[in-house]
Amino acid sequence: MEDLDRGTVAVRTNENEVLISWRILADEFETASYNIYRGSIKLNQTPLTGGSNYIDKTTSNEYYSISAIINGKEQKKSKPVKTWNNIYKTIPITAPTGGISPDGREYKYTANDASVGDLDGDGQYEIVLKWEPTNSHDNSHRGYTGNTFLQGLEFDGSVLWTIDLGKNIRSGAHYTQFMVYDLDGDSKAEITCKTADGTTDGTGNILGDADADYRNERGYILEGPEYLSVFSGETGEFISTEPYLPPRGNVADWGDRYGNRVDRFLACVAYLDGKHPSLVFTRGYYTRTVIAAYDFKNNKLKTRWVFDTNTKGNEKYFGQGNHNLAVGDLDGDGFDEIQFGSCAIDHDGTGLYSTEFGHGDAAHLGDFNPTRKGLEYFMCHEEANGTTIPAIDFRDPKTGEVLWSVKGDGDFGRGVTADIDPNYLGAESWASNGSGIHNVKGDVIYKTYPTAGRRGASWNMFGWWDGDLLREIVDKTVITKWNPETKSTDMLLKAYDYDGMKLRSNNWTKSNPCLIADILGDWREEVIWRNEDNTELVIFSTPYPTEHRIFTLMHDPLYRVSIAWQNVGYNQPAHTSFYLGHGMEKPKTPNIKIVKRAKK
Repeated sequence: MEDLDRGTVAVRTNENEVLISWRILADEFETASYNIYRGSIKLNQTPLTGGSNYIDKTTSNEYYSISAIINGKEQKKSKPVKTWNNIYKTIPITAPTGGISPDGREYKYTANDASVGDLDGDGQYEIVLKWEPTNSHDNSHRGYTGNTFLQGLEFDGSVLWTIDLGKNIRSGAHYTQFMVYDLDGDSKAEITCKTADGTTDGTGNILGDADADYRNERGYILEGPEYLSVFSGETGEFISTEPYLPPRGNVADWGDRYGNRVDRFLACVAYLDGKHPSLVFTRGYYTRTVIAAYDFKNNKLKTRWVFDTNTKGNEKYFGQGNHNLAVGDLDGDGFDEIQFGSCAIDHDGTGLYSTEFGHGDAAHLGDFNPTRKGLEYFMCHEEANGTTIPAIDFRDPKTGEVLWSVKGDGDFGRGVTADIDPNYLGAESWASNGSGIHNVKGDVIYKTYPTAGRRGASWNMFGWWDGDLLREIVDKTVITKWNPETKSTDMLLKAYDYDGMKLRSNNWTKSNPCLIADILGDWREEVIWRNEDNTELVIFSTPYPTEHRIFTLMHDPLYRVSIAWQNVGYNQPAHTSFYLGHGMEKPKTPNIKIVKRAKK
């Protein structure tokens, strides 16, 4: 996994105090202690051994650095970082130029989903931002769209490169799933996504026929070659391009004739051999599903395996996918599996299990119950029928065994799981089926729901934000916290008008930020939103100290690959492979190998 630097961040929490926090890396978690410096002055009297944060009482914005003490020896100080003026940092961005589609409609651009990776091998994360046109479409809607762009950004707003996917990639949440990950162990992340004739890389190279236009009169693209391309994270240049698996073939074979279900794509990164990251790209989930795994070595994509529900013996996996997926070691064998909605695919490309509960919109994979071994999976269902298909279910992803479920009849499109209440050990779960909040055993503990202020029930995203081990609720442009005493939520952050900024969420009713991830500082998560006129990204970092010592979540394999797939389809929050919540035990050091950065 990534060889990250200290990730130090210093935020001014009030006129008199600055909160400084830093990463604890997995390979030093057990034994390291730390010194903190303001300029050349050491602030701590004895080495810091608790939570990796510190409050400095000062009215001036100073530079801070951290040094680790390992085996009694103080290591080199980290690069000094300057105090932010507040708990956020603005990142200037410039939208691509809009245009007019063939039907005469004008469109502009909005900043959409984002991901992070160490693009240049310096130990620091950079941002990969997807720009979507204002005429992007759901697959079920006809209409032309503008091009989709991917852009590499430093945290000061410097543009590293811009990739134009071209007119032959339709714009919308289900079309472009982009993976940002170091695939070959060179300490620099690559970018991978579906491409087509006319895709232009970050250096100006054009793929295939630059003049080709495969859009039909309804705006769909149902002919022409399809590719999977790997780009350099450093330059945005094409590295490797292969035909996309599977080809669309006969459009009607995927469930309709007009182009909706044939172009339902998902993607992820998984450690299928238990050691090296592989790419997984998919097509279809309402009916036929094909899942293709690739390895990237010596600058070449090589197919590892292909799973196809049309293959004899795979019939029960037909139509089981979600608008998202998840990755983790489901069966405890040391290899990652693909949790694909109501079914799961083993690391070798064979079926692991299928519940045959069908399609759903939201799901969560993690260790939610500390009293049982292994992971758990929570899902809500679109075709609940009151008998054989539940409204929601909480299952063992190793076997598909349903641990508890709630009956219902209809489409239940929202559902979430996280530890929000200290009165009950394990995670709480709730969904749009109206049954209330359930504890980890399935018992209803509250009939009321968390809300996003006055904006209705919250069941979209989460973040570890304040100083305790419970998870906070991120919805639209606010962060709230469940209050079990009042059976309601308390407001922690109103980002939408913070400091007069007009911040916005993405993806219509999904209302997600650009990204939620442990990007900087200690194990708590940062949140990135865009502003209303798409001239800035704004990253918020917690103002709360914590006593809890946890390694950077980006060194937990399940969490790290979850950040890679967070932009896919209907965005879901990342969880961890260990139970992180109230009453948790000290986490074990992850069994990972950190790929050391190349010396420059």
